[in-house]
Amino acid sequence: MVGFSSLIRAFTGLLHRMQGGIKLNQSLENNQIAKNARIGFLTRVAYGSGDVACNLVFGMISTLLVMFYTDYAGISAAIVGMVMLISRIFDGVSDVVMGYVVSKTHSRFGQSRPWILRMALPYAIGAVLLFTVPHTNAVLQFLYIFITYNFCTTICYTAINLPYGSLSSTMTRDGHEREMLSIFRMAMSPVGRIIAATCTLPLVKIFGDDQAAWVKCMSLWAVLAVLMLLFCFARCKETVYIAARENQSKSDTALMKNLKALVVNRYFWAVLILWTLQGTMMTVTGTVLPYYCKYIFGNDSWMYSVLYLVETVSIMVVIMLCPLVRRVLSKSRAILLGGVLGVLAQLVFLASPFSFALCLGTTLVRGIAQAPLSAFIFSMIGDVVEYGQWKTHMRQESYIFSGGSVGAKVGMGAASAIITGIMSLCGYISSTGANVIQPQSAIDSIRYIYIFGPLVLFILLIVVCALYRLDKMYPAIMEELAARESQGRL
Repeated sequence: MVGFSSLIRAFTGLLHRMQGGIKLNQSLENNQIAKNARIGFLTRVAYGSGDVACNLVFGMISTLLVMFYTDYAGISAAIVGMVMLISRIFDGVSDVVMGYVVSKTHSRFGQSRPWILRMALPYAIGAVLLFTVPHTNAVLQFLYIFITYNFCTTICYTAINLPYGSLSSTMTRDGHEREMLSIFRMAMSPVGRIIAATCTLPLVKIFGDDQAAWVKCMSLWAVLAVLMLLFCFARCKETVYIAARENQSKSDTALMKNLKALVVNRYFWAVLILWTLQGTMMTVTGTVLPYYCKYIFGNDSWMYSVLYLVETVSIMVVIMLCPLVRRVLSKSRAILLGGVLGVLAQLVFLASPFSFALCLGTTLVRGIAQAPLSAFIFSMIGDVVEYGQWKTHMRQESYIFSGGSVGAKVGMGAASAIITGIMSLCGYISSTGANVIQPQSAIDSIRYIYIFGPLVLFILLIVVCALYRLDKMYPAIMEELAARESQGRL
């Protein structure tokens, strides 16, 4: 551990020297260069690697963790759902707190970037602890999973993912470059989920198909996550500096004033809902799909991996094509079109829900339908930062990203709680790896959740995007902001 700490100190020292004396008090002219400078391919890849790392861990949490708890640790679905629902209350508070902490962070590495370095190792350790549930009484198991789940997600994930998300808005203000960062992020993001979701179950079988096997798998993913987070930290620099921001009074940076400004930003609420729908969609399909394969298709080994791989690869491929889509459609209209496609796919699957072939085709189309939302959501959040500055004369990168993250996490936690609650009410029987015969009511609940859950979410997506107007307003907003800032005003 001492050697590792020395290596980190040497690493950060080298990175500081590589910055070549970049200072936070650089001039407005330097900011204009940073605003328009092209971000290199390797930096885009490094930025995307941060989300790959996060999803190596969070991909396990949002897909297979519930099955591990119920079918390997022997914890009832009701207890699992209760832990995840209660934890989201703490998670929402932690996002607001972390948004405030990031806004007050001033270091040689910038405002957001240092947290990627600080939290990489604790996040990896927390992820492994999730799978070391002791075999004891129900009360102690509840306490253990509550503590470890909140340590990993509420504390570590928030402290690393929120600054990572806001990092893009401090790397550039150029709309195209921000879109490309978002596209690289979301095109690469599924790689982490693919590795976690498609490789874990086969590896668990190889490692012994018991709890120790899960711990070994998660340890492997955790090490990979740390390496990629260090790569992201090394390459991604904060270059955006707004001179007028230095003239803000203390009252302009107060927590309550920032929260009030957030509330009146209507497009903040729009992207919060969109981000929530994105995370909830992945949680619903990711959580229910392994149960669907196990109890409806009668396969708990390769089918889930294949279906999850098809969906995530289709998302990745279409995301990389989204710059072409942007030539003919705005971001919100591209997402709306994806929502329509998703509704049609789920309705077709409803005709024959016991067909693996049809499920495979539906999964492919659903991935295509989700791609525009995944490609553009984070650049849309960046657009909302600019809109907020234009409307309230306050720039709120960390608050907007933290507020959006609250919605996403609450949505995912609520989805997990609702899924496990419905399964529990319908008589689902938890086990510790043994084969059990589930009641038909539990199997039916799995089928209905998998079909109708995504259908409802796609419909909500269509409604929000139909009302979204910021894409048309954005060019005029940026022109006015440029004129204000040239006069030293936000």
